[in-house]
Amino acid sequence: MAKVVPLFSGSKGNSYYIGSSGEGVLIDAGRSCRQLDSALEQNGIRPESIGAVFITHEHVDHCSGVRVFAKKHGLRIYASAGTLSAMEEKGYIEPKNLCDVIENDIAVGNMRIIRCDTPHDARESCCYQVVTADGRRATIATDMGVMTDKVRELISYSDFAVVESNHDVNMLKSGFYPPDVKRRILSDKGHLSNDACAAELAEFVRCGVFRLMLGHISEHNNIPALAVNTGLDVLEKVGMKEGLDYTLSAVPTETDGTVVVF
Repeated sequence: MAKVVPLFSGSKGNSYYIGSSGEGVLIDAGRSCRQLDSALEQNGIRPESIGAVFITHEHVDHCSGVRVFAKKHGLRIYASAGTLSAMEEKGYIEPKNLCDVIENDIAVGNMRIIRCDTPHDARESCCYQVVTADGRRATIATDMGVMTDKVRELISYSDFAVVESNHDVNMLKSGFYPPDVKRRILSDKGHLSNDACAAELAEFVRCGVFRLMLGHISEHNNIPALAVNTGLDVLEKVGMKEGLDYTLSAVPTETDGTVVVF
């Protein structure tokens, strides 16, 4: 039985456990080692069950805790070559004694992890799909300014997916962020809005993605209920029924016991 446990999501930190009770991987480690250990303990996940940590990109909310966490638990860190280089320059990792480049895909235990590049303002950002031992697929796809065909295809071949629904455009434009930050978020290398995310959901459901969650929701420029309702409105308009054709919810900012079995 495969599961996804959201540990953290949003600008204060991101991390997901994907696997089973016996083996799994961590996607991102954007909180301190202490916080990551605590979240894992709250969810009954033993650190020794984690086979490796996969980092999407070098921004602090995705990798701030990885150096200490990986060293403490003797874990390898995987990321793109550009991300590893950028993390080393920023001091987020030590020289590459615990680090490896993932080019396309790699096996960790009985799982397969697939990398797919994303358009974001980072050195070489990506998202990941985890294929479990029983062939179930979970994809975590956030931090991208636009949805690309390759990411769209990866999500479409998933049983479960987290898709970015970062901001409401009107909230962002009328908010307190400086103009240059607003332009960055709205750019093709920024973040997906509620509307941009919602526009993708119906096709994912048609392809058989039953369990969907919205992630990396901004605490200043969005509201979880608004992100979810934007998606629900689009899906209802095309005749799709929640609970019958799909499930849709927001990823909690902090771990709250949410476990998705897929």
